[in-house]
Amino acid sequence: MALTTELTAGTWNIDNSHSEIGFSVRHAGISKVRGRFSDVEGTLAVAENIKDSKLDAVVQTASVDTRDANRDAHLKNEDFFNVEEYPTMTFAGKDLIGEGNEFKLHGDLTIRGTTLPVEFDVEFQGTAVDPFGLTRAGFEATTVISRKEFGLTWNAALEAGGVLVGDKITIILDLSFVKAEA
Repeated sequence: MALTTELTAGTWNIDNSHSEIGFSVRHAGISKVRGRFSDVEGTLAVAENIKDSKLDAVVQTASVDTRDANRDAHLKNEDFFNVEEYPTMTFAGKDLIGEGNEFKLHGDLTIRGTTLPVEFDVEFQGTAVDPFGLTRAGFEATTVISRKEFGLTWNAALEAGGVLVGDKITIILDLSFVKAEA
C-alpha cells in the first residue's frame, strides 16, 4: 500500500472494523479503566477547502466494552449511559484549525441528550490504496471531557477519601475511513 498525505474532496465513510472509539477514566484514584465502543458509523465530508470539511459520527452506547461484563451492564443502565433512553452518542465536527497533518477539530458532542462543544487534537496519518483498490485515510484524535457535564454523575465514596470514578474522561479515536465510490 502506497502511503500519501493527500486527502481528496468527497465522502469518506468510517470503516468500523478498522476503527476504535476508546476511553479511559481514573478508577479509585489509583488506576485507569479503559474501554471502547465497537459500533460506530460516520461520514467525513471533505471539502475542496479542507477547513470547510464536516464529520458526523454516531456511536451505539450499548456497544460499550470494558472487558468486564458486570461493569459494562452498569455502564448501560440509568446510572451512566441509560442505553434504553439514549441508544446513541453523536459527534458533529464542523471547524478545522491548523496546518499540515496536525490540527484541532471543533464540534458538538451529545451524550445522554446533552450537547456540548468539544475540541479534538487530531493527527492525520495519511492515505493509502489497499490491495482491494479502496482508498483509505487514517486519523488519530484525543480530547478530555468532564463526564458530569454530560449528566454522567453516578459515583461512590471511598473509605480512604475520594471517589470511585474520576470526572475526567479521555476519549481516544483511531479512525479509518474509506472513500466512497463516485
